[in-house]
Amino acid sequence: MDERDFRHRLVAVLAADVAGYTRLMEEDSDRVVTAWQAARAEVIDPGIARHAGRVVKRTGDGFLAEYPSVREAVDCAIALQEGLADSFLDFRIGVHLGDVIDDGDDIHGEGVNLAARLEALAEPGSVCISADVFRAVKHRISAEIEDLGHQELKHIAEPVRAYLLWPGGKPAGRRDPASAPATPEPAPSKPASPEPLKRPAVAVLPFVNMSGDPDQEYFSDGLTEDLIGALSHWRSIPVIARNSTFTYKGQSVRVQRVAEELGVRYVVEGSIRKAGNRLRITTQFVDAESGHQVWAEKFDRQLEDIFDVQDEISARIAATLIPELERFEYKRGASKRTEDLDAWDFYLRGMERFYDQTCDANAVCIELFQSAVDLDPNYGDAWARLAWCYADEILYDCTDDPETCLKRGFEAARRAVALDDASSLAHMALGTVHIFAEETDLGLAEALRALELNPNYAHAAMAVGNRLDLVGRTEEGIAGLEHALTLNPRDPYRWRYMAYLSRAYISQEDYERAAEWSEKAVMLRPDLAEALFRHAVCLAHLDRVEEARSLLDRCTAIDPTYVAKKADWRPYADEKRSAHIMAGLRRHNLVG
Repeated sequence: MDERDFRHRLVAVLAADVAGYTRLMEEDSDRVVTAWQAARAEVIDPGIARHAGRVVKRTGDGFLAEYPSVREAVDCAIALQEGLADSFLDFRIGVHLGDVIDDGDDIHGEGVNLAARLEALAEPGSVCISADVFRAVKHRISAEIEDLGHQELKHIAEPVRAYLLWPGGKPAGRRDPASAPATPEPAPSKPASPEPLKRPAVAVLPFVNMSGDPDQEYFSDGLTEDLIGALSHWRSIPVIARNSTFTYKGQSVRVQRVAEELGVRYVVEGSIRKAGNRLRITTQFVDAESGHQVWAEKFDRQLEDIFDVQDEISARIAATLIPELERFEYKRGASKRTEDLDAWDFYLRGMERFYDQTCDANAVCIELFQSAVDLDPNYGDAWARLAWCYADEILYDCTDDPETCLKRGFEAARRAVALDDASSLAHMALGTVHIFAEETDLGLAEALRALELNPNYAHAAMAVGNRLDLVGRTEEGIAGLEHALTLNPRDPYRWRYMAYLSRAYISQEDYERAAEWSEKAVMLRPDLAEALFRHAVCLAHLDRVEEARSLLDRCTAIDPTYVAKKADWRPYADEKRSAHIMAGLRRHNLVG
């Protein structure tokens, strides 16, 4: 098969095997084979079929299956463990959402590899899922959940956040790893007062030139300087200046020492290795207090234009690193007692729910961001997020009073801009409120300003692309949206980038590509009626009527009023373009 015939897909992958299979076969092979055949015939094969799965391959003690949605994969995994509870055999299951390469007979790639690693991490009778899977189904899991934290997995470059699901509850007498008794420490003479959480700072150490070529030193120094500059565009996290961090150049120092001397919580370090015309850059982001790696990535590039490579890599690292730091801080803040909260803590707790994108979560976010600005009226980022949440009240259809939401949103956004006119987040928030006030040109102008202030802000790139499409510059909009996805492929909002791309491709009458993007959005957020509805819109244009009807039924199951409210969906000011978006559903009488 020609390489061009390979199909890249985003799918939910389930990997399963029998725990202790080799030992069991040595003890009683006939009994094992009989039990395995019964498990397949009575539970596994019917269960996979019932949840729209497909068995990709079987091994002596396990199997690999793929599913059209994360929810189907997790529901199937839980059902299989429940159905196999009385079996002589104990099964372990892993589920991951990721890209795979389909060669027509088999699937390969990151999605398969991680599912297999998660399955190896699972305990007998449990299902181990990745953070992407958990995020998509966390409110619909019918099993006891155990957070395993970040796990180092074999041949996986960076730690993976993992969760164990126990369909029948944790086995009696099982102790959580986190609850193991620690060596007791001497009690302090008086109770210690916990310090309020301070905003963290980051230091970027000079990247190490491992090429053995002193002429390449300028590239490693240049990349470090570019990265410091790129990170400085993010206003929420202070970044230590070059003059301070370059004093460590050529030294082998522990990150804890760097953190103590520079007064930072996080350290970024990396290396560069050149071989011929190929360049490998590795970087890691370390929590200096614990010494644990928070995030790591490796980049392999052809060295054609050294400055283009330098710009691309520094942008990619910056676009991914700061959101990862913020997410790590949310988790750190969540462990504090509620009576210790200060403005930064309230902000972190708000961000912990910000990406849930539901009415309930949005209400919690408004309360938390309001608490943050009540404590610190000069907290620009909190004002910006508060404004954004008021706009989201309209986006998620949570309010019967959009005018009041717009008024409060404008007040908060303008306060954020007044506090820091160089904040890309503040301009993004103001632009978002303009969009829901149907002031699209102003919304686009603010998003362009945000992207100018921080070219590595993936969400700003997404907003620019989306708004270019809204004003009729669809080709430019598509390019912007696709660029946003490359800037930060881990962004929790990426399902929305994909959904907007699907709408833009409908405008171009490229319905196949539109459906590919909307399907990816559904894979990431099958719990959101909006993602399902947009995919139904695309499938109706392709005359895939029954699939579209099924998606609309799923929308109704989530929100009984959603489809009726969207029947008059008009995303564009141009009535002809808006009518075209809904033409497929109307042609097949799927909406009123």
